[in-house]
Amino acid sequence: MPKQKTRKTVAKRFKITKTGLVLRGHQYARHRKAHKSKRTISSYHGTVRLSHKMAAKIKKLLRG
Repeated sequence: MPKQKTRKTVAKRFKITKTGLVLRGHQYARHRKAHKSKRTISSYHGTVRLSHKMAAKIKKLLRG
């Protein structure tokens, strides 16, 4: 049986912490910032934790 390959696009977008949580970056943070407030733009910094169901799907894709 061949080896399972890691989904590289998923590996670039998500990070798994030491405790097993899955983190992602904010959406809407790259383009069209002119009409957004400074508070909104600054809230896009940092990472967001995924829900348990979504985290399970991402971990399944990252298993290699």
